Order: sequence, then structure tokens, then C-alpha cells
Amino acid sequence: MATPYFMTGALGCIGAWVVKALVERGDRPVVFDQSRDHRRLEAIVDPADLARITFLQGDVTDGAAVRDALEASGAKRVIHLAGLQVPTCRADPPRGGLVNVVGTLHVFEAARALGADRVVYASSAAVFGLSDEAVDESVAPAPLTHYGVFKQANEGNARIYFRDNGLSSVGLRPFSVYGVGRDAGITSDPTRAMKAALLGRRFDIRFSGVTDFIYAADTAAAFIACADEAPEGAHVFNVHGETIDVASIVSRIDAHLPGPSRGLIGFGGPPIPMPPSLDDTALRALVAGLPKTSADEGIAETIRRFAELRDAGRLDTSDID
Repeated sequence: MATPYFMTGALGCIGAWVVKALVERGDRPVVFDQSRDHRRLEAIVDPADLARITFLQGDVTDGAAVRDALEASGAKRVIHLAGLQVPTCRADPPRGGLVNVVGTLHVFEAARALGADRVVYASSAAVFGLSDEAVDESVAPAPLTHYGVFKQANEGNARIYFRDNGLSSVGLRPFSVYGVGRDAGITSDPTRAMKAALLGRRFDIRFSGVTDFIYAADTAAAFIACADEAPEGAHVFNVHGETIDVASIVSRIDAHLPGPSRGLIGFGGPPIPMPPSLDDTALRALVAGLPKTSADEGIAETIRRFAELRDAGRLDTSDID
């Protein structure tokens, strides 16, 4: 029998990859989102599988709507990915706080009231300050953006929900996620660069330095694994991909592009104010067998899928136009 999973933010990049994995293994994602934009899902999910997704429209800033949707879903496993990215939180901090913090509180409150098994939610490497070394979960948060402060608040609130109400949770902290569907936020630039170059367009990545580069499918697998088997408690884990310099990312993308598309990607700007490498030893000790796609494999697969979509006349270019 298919297990229902209640999801927020499932129309974003990571969410779409979570949905893809769930439907492919026979489970039933129940997607709660204010948007009706299914283009990220349609880019990676088989058309036959799209019919197995339940869509409920609503806004995480509406606590009653969140509770009603979770109750209707019948799900005991909650994956909360809804949130605004760094640029939006910088431009409009009150709105960022409303969605990223109050919205998360609504999800936790609904999960508590309805007896959910656990909530797995998206935190971020943005909770950390600058560091030249790999950081693990023992490093104290020192966020440098409103977005990071909001994510730190969510981690604290999750801890209180377990202490006061016994609601278990896992917060996962990815950094530079890439793959088909990654089209928002500054760390989407490498993915957008792949798409632009494949179409013969110049693209400049807006940051430099070293980053923790992780494939979207691997990130999604971590969320699902924690929703399935995380132990009791309020846990927070780093999610690590491959520590790689942006110059090397550009070189590797070029190596997988067809000849006429090479040499079109530049980069510049300051490094992103987050640690360049996340130590995820604790997560991998908890959950055995998490995938670890190399940057070369992930880049090649992303370009291959973009080419398929282009050839089928289905490649969305709104993020690079």
C-alpha cells in the first residue's frame, strides 16, 4: 500500500526531486503549495507518475490551511521545503520571516496537533558564518544573512517542539544544490549556466571561490531517508556533496558540453558567505547507503536531461531569458 507523504515546497527544485523519488518507489506525495506552476515536476517526473501526485493549493502562512491539508492527506511523515531564498529575504525581511519562520511554525503546529511521526525540514548551510575549513554540527551557528537567521530560528523551534511536545524532527543543511529544476537563488547559477551554454548563450556565474556542490537527487534522497527512519529527537545534520572551486565547476561543465557550447561560461564576484565544505559524517552514520553522485556524473546527467528537454521543445528558459 502506498504511504502518503505530506510535502510543502514540492514545486521547487529539491521538492520536485523528492516527489520523483517517492512516486518511482510507489508512494503517494501530497503536495501543498500556493503555486500551480508544475514545470519543475514536469521536467523530471514521468508523465504517468504525475497522475499519482495529490495537489492541495494553499499558503504555509495560513496556519488553518496547513492543518486542514495535513489532516486531509492522512500522512504521518511530513517533508517541509517551502521557503524564500536569500535574495528575497534580503529584499523583504518581514516577508521572508513570515514564510520561512512563521510558515515553518504552522507546519510544526499542525504536525503536533495531528500526531505526525516526524517533520523533516530544509535548514541550510547559511546558519554558519565564514570558515576556511569543513564544518560539522558542533560548530556554533553565526549566520550572515536574514535567510540564515530564519533557518537558525527554525532549528531552535524544532528543538522546543520536541522538548515540550515530543514531536521528532530532522533539519537538513545543504548548500549549493544543482540539477534540473534549480533555477532560483544565487547558488542556482551553475545549473543555469549549463542550460544557457547548451543553448549557445553566454552566462556569468555571480560568485567565485570554493563551494559545497551537491546533486539535487542526492539531496532529495537524504530528506526521504530521514522521513523514513530518523530516530526520536530534534536532529540537525549537514548534507555534503563535493567541495569544489567554481573555476573547476566551469571547467567540468565545459567538458560535458558539445563543442560549440564550450567557453560561454564565466564567473566572478565574491565567494558566498558560507563554509565551503560541510562535514556530513553524522548523517551518513545515521542513514546507511545515501547516494553520493560525483560532480562529473551529476553535471553530465543534468546536461543530458536539458538536451532531451530542448530537443522535445520542452526546455523552460524563463530563468535565463
